[in-house]
Amino acid sequence: MEDITSKAIEEHVGENDGKEEECDAEAWEMLSKCFREVQTALDQNRALIQQVNENQQSKLPDNLAMNPALIREINGNISRVVGLYSDLSVNFAGLVRHRRAATATATINRSKNTTNEKSADSDWSKFRLVA
Repeated sequence: MEDITSKAIEEHVGENDGKEEECDAEAWEMLSKCFREVQTALDQNRALIQQVNENQQSKLPDNLAMNPALIREINGNISRVVGLYSDLSVNFAGLVRHRRAATATATINRSKNTTNEKSADSDWSKFRLVA
């Protein structure tokens, strides 16, 4: 996953101005970090579930006694994954809002610049007619 993310960032560099590249790199890093943490928790759960199943199949009292603690750990990992996805959702939504606001501001500024250029051109044409 890390190689794909890095490659996507490298391909994207140069397509937009510096602020957008910075924002895109930040977004990719945020996504990558979250997905790595989620995958780690899910991998831990896979191993814990396997251990619970082995303990259950063994039917040994000591092994069965370990299962409640293992199941609590599984539940804790699930809660952590839910929290990670919730944080990701909030952060990503904020990043999108920020990007849209920046894009809207840039569009307004371009529009103002175009209007000012047209106004300046018409002023010069009047000046030339008078002169």
